[in-house]
Amino acid sequence: MEPEVMTRLRPAMAALENKKAFHLIALDVAQHTSIADAFVICSVGSQRHAQAVADEVAQVLRERGTRPLAVEGYSQGSWILMDYGDFIVHVMQEERREYYALERLWGDAPDITADLLAPTP
Repeated sequence: MEPEVMTRLRPAMAALENKKAFHLIALDVAQHTSIADAFVICSVGSQRHAQAVADEVAQVLRERGTRPLAVEGYSQGSWILMDYGDFIVHVMQEERREYYALERLWGDAPDITADLLAPTP
């Protein structure tokens, strides 16, 4: 994956952790689809939690000059999809995440979570 994508993903992952999203996973899907280089998937406990997490990601990335191309599902809050072009953030209530099982769908994509959560030198 391109280093600049990783650089843009790190603050998004930190924002997810900051707002207590859980079961975070980042997948390098660049070799599997042309729609994005990475998918970030996380779980939340409620609609309000989903919206707070999405707001935090948007704010942190906006402060770094990055705005989403599209945001879907914000008002319902059961699955918020934030498309940043190179990567897509999926903020999902646990029931939705279990039902759609994106990790299994993209199961052959490399897991890059540890690389993104590790401190940068």
